[in-house]
Amino acid sequence: MNQSPASPSSVRRHRRCAVAAARTSDGFLSRWIVATLAVSLLAAAPLLRAEPWTLERALDTAQKNSPDALVAQQRVEGAQALVEQAQAAWLPQVMLAGRYTQTNTAMAGFGAILNQRAFSFGLDFNHPGRIDDLNATGTVAYNIYSGGRATAGRTAARAGALAAGHDLRAIRLQLGTEVVRAYLNIRKAREAVAAVEAGVRAYEAAVANARLRFEAGQVLKADLLSLEVQLAQTREALSSSRHGAALAEQAFTYVLGLDATKEPVDLASNDASLARLAVPDSRDFSNRPELLGLQERVRAAEAMVTAARGGRRPTVNAFASYQYDQGWQLNRHADGWLAGVSVDLNVFDGGQTSGKIRQSTAELAQVKEMLRKATLGIGLEVEQARLAYDDANERLAVSGRAIEQAEESAALTRARFEKGALLTADLIGVEGRLIEARMRRAVAAADASIALADLRRALGLAPLDQP
Repeated sequence: MNQSPASPSSVRRHRRCAVAAARTSDGFLSRWIVATLAVSLLAAAPLLRAEPWTLERALDTAQKNSPDALVAQQRVEGAQALVEQAQAAWLPQVMLAGRYTQTNTAMAGFGAILNQRAFSFGLDFNHPGRIDDLNATGTVAYNIYSGGRATAGRTAARAGALAAGHDLRAIRLQLGTEVVRAYLNIRKAREAVAAVEAGVRAYEAAVANARLRFEAGQVLKADLLSLEVQLAQTREALSSSRHGAALAEQAFTYVLGLDATKEPVDLASNDASLARLAVPDSRDFSNRPELLGLQERVRAAEAMVTAARGGRRPTVNAFASYQYDQGWQLNRHADGWLAGVSVDLNVFDGGQTSGKIRQSTAELAQVKEMLRKATLGIGLEVEQARLAYDDANERLAVSGRAIEQAEESAALTRARFEKGALLTADLIGVEGRLIEARMRRAVAAADASIALADLRRALGLAPLDQP
């Protein structure tokens, strides 16, 4: 007898029974797995949580990841390689050469015969026949005197390497200042957001109070609309402030040399490293890396003048070589050596050496003027940085007093408005001045620290004092 097909409800019921049975049989194992995963996640939670950014950590990260710092580091490596090349002048040159030839020409064939010690008076000098030769030669050469060019080249290379090191330090100082600026810009933008948010809350409270009073017939419709319009404008300003804070976070990530991310930048709430952004004790900028680098370039240019003048002096070289020749056509082989000293003196080169001397002398004068210009410019830069820092501190002190007065005035005005003893326009003006005072205070506080970082960079100091 044929069985009737199972209904959908019965199929679902059987499935639920099967799942329940499986859960019952594997209940202990499932609970154990869940407990194990929970413990693992709790243990890994501190690792998964992003570490808040401190200024010190941001500076270290930028030095390791910034393309500018890495490019400058490669320039230092290249300059060190030039020093190694210059050092080669004090080491012997060893060369090995080998070749195998076959010829029937008279001159080449006769030379191979002589090198193989296979000469006999029965040879036809005009038609020696096919002659082959395997020649292996080793040569050692050493420069005894080069007219001072080798020493000058080494001096110039060493000065160039030191200048590249100073350039790297200058880039790191500039990068450190940019990191401080980006770090504090985030704080400034977030404080501006907080100031505007406080203004929004104040206007929301004023609108709520005005709406109640309007319903009670104590406030005109125009006054209520004025407050609502001001609330909308403040919310618009809040949106712009938040956008500015997001841009500041992206700029911070860029300066650090990290990939862009949509995750918010978490700054440490109590950053102890900010206290190490201290006022310098001196206004001496003699250790500015740009000046030290130009001083090394002056040394390099002086060495190049010496090298150019060395073209008028003789060059003395010592050399020695050993060679082995093997021929299979004549079945002979032999070896030999050669040693000696050579002296070369350039008597007349059409004015090439004189031109090089004039060129190197002109380049030396240019570098000296660049050093003088840099000294004057850095002196002006230090003075500008000092004045900017003093101005930022004065604005910070004034904004601090202004915000105290604005907060007290806003509190009194709100109380009078709630009692109906003040016009809406007066409340709007007071709230606007309070928001502006708070934003000026946030900007002044960040600008003071940024100006201090600029002053330290102008003096050739790192952004933070060493702990």
